[in-house]
Amino acid sequence: MAICAFANDLPAHQKPGYLLIGVHDNGSLAGLKVTDDLLKNLGGIRSDGLILPQPQINICHFSFEEGDVAVVEVLPSNFPPIRYKGKVWIRVGPRKAVANEAEERILIEKRISSATTFDTRPCVGSTLADLNLDAFTQNYLPKAIDAESLKEDNRTIVQKLASLRFFDLRQNSPTNAGILLFGKQPEYFLFGAYIQYVAFKGLSLGADINNEVKFSGDLFSVLSKLDTFIETSFIKKHPVPVSVLREETVMNYSFWAIRELMMNAVMHRDYESHTPIRFYEYSNRIELMNAGGLYRNARPENFPHVNDYRNPVIAEAMKVLGYVNRFSRGVTRVKEELLENGNGSALFDFSKLTVFEVTVPISAHYLAFTDPVTDPVTDPVTDPVIQLLKLLAQGELSSGEMRARLGIKHRATFRDNYIHPAISLGLIVQTIPEKPNSRLQKYKLTGRAIKYLEKIK
Repeated sequence: MAICAFANDLPAHQKPGYLLIGVHDNGSLAGLKVTDDLLKNLGGIRSDGLILPQPQINICHFSFEEGDVAVVEVLPSNFPPIRYKGKVWIRVGPRKAVANEAEERILIEKRISSATTFDTRPCVGSTLADLNLDAFTQNYLPKAIDAESLKEDNRTIVQKLASLRFFDLRQNSPTNAGILLFGKQPEYFLFGAYIQYVAFKGLSLGADINNEVKFSGDLFSVLSKLDTFIETSFIKKHPVPVSVLREETVMNYSFWAIRELMMNAVMHRDYESHTPIRFYEYSNRIELMNAGGLYRNARPENFPHVNDYRNPVIAEAMKVLGYVNRFSRGVTRVKEELLENGNGSALFDFSKLTVFEVTVPISAHYLAFTDPVTDPVTDPVTDPVIQLLKLLAQGELSSGEMRARLGIKHRATFRDNYIHPAISLGLIVQTIPEKPNSRLQKYKLTGRAIKYLEKIK
C-alpha cells in the first residue's frame, strides 16, 4: 500500500518516496538482519501482479553496528492511478489512504498528460457506442476493482472506463486498448487485429492445409476462445504404457508453454501494424509470429531477463483476467516446460527486426510413439543430410560418433550442414530432448526418414 501511495505521487512532488525496513518510528534501529531472501521478497513486490501498473522501485541495504536497514526507493509513476489489489492508495500528509473520486480524477489527468503508448491513445473515429459495456461492467470491473470500492463507486461508466485507461476524456472516445479489449468490431478500427491459425500437412508453406481458424473480435472474448482451442483442439495426447498397471500420457506440445507464448504474442504485439498474429502448425514444429520486435529495454543480448511493455494497459488487463500469471517469468518457465515435455529448445528469432518469431519443435516423446511426420518428403534433401540418414539407419549415434564416422572435424560445419537441416525436415530427433546438452545425447531416424530412405534405394 505504501509503495502504491508513493508511486501515485498525488501532491506532484516529482520526487521518490522511501520505505525504511529495520527502523523504528523514532529513528532508532531495530536490530534487523537483512538477508538475501528479504531483498528478493522486496524486489518481488514489483512483479507479483498485486500492484498495477508495475511501479518503478530500487532496493538497497546498509549495515550498521545496531543493525541493518533495507531501503526501498519508489519513483513517481508517469501512468497513475496505480492500484494495489484494486484500490488506489495515496499519501495524505504523513499517512496513506484510499483515494476518493476527486483525487483519482486528478491522477487520471496526470496520466493522460504523459500517455505515449499506442494502447493509451484515443482510437480515432470511435465512440462509446462501439464498446461492449456489459463485458466491461459485469465481467472486467469485478476482477479489476475490489468489491468494497465498487460498491461505493458512483461515477459514470465513462469515468470508470477512463480510470482504467479504456477511455480518453479529452477526446471523448475509447482508447485503442478499450477498442481492442471491449470493442464490438475491433478490426473496423485496427486492421489485422486478429490471430490466424493454419495447420499444414507438411513442413513448408507450400504444403496442403489441414485446418484453418481465424480468431477475431474483442480480446476479452478472443483470449477465452484461444485458451480453449489450444487445450482441446491443438494439444494432442497419446497414452504410453509404462508397466502392466500404469500408463503415462505424452503430448505433442506443452499446453502451458504454447498458451504462454500465444498470450505473450497478444500482449506484446504492435497493433499499429496490419499484420495479424500468425500461429502456424507444421508436421514437425509450430511457428508463432507477431508484429513488433523486442521493445525498448529488451534486447537480444538480455532476453528474456529484461522485459518492457509496448502495451502496458493491455498487459495490465490480461493480468487482471488471469491470462498472465507473473511478469518477467513466463519465457523462463516456457523453456523449462518445453524441455520437460520433450520439445527441446524453442528458437527465438530476433533477426527480422519488425516481427518477433519463435519456433517450437514437436515433442520427440510424442513423435516416438505416434510418428505423425510421415508425409512424403517434398523439400530438397542435400547430400550431407542423405549421408547422415544412411549412417543413422545403422542405429542411434551421438554427434561425436557421427562426425568421426563421416570424417568431419569442425563441429559448426557438421551442425549447420547435417544436424540442423535434418531436424528441420523432420528426419531425425534427439533421444533425450529434455536434456539437449546431455553427454549421453544421441540422434535417431523418424518414421518419415525411414520412408524416405526406402524411396531413394
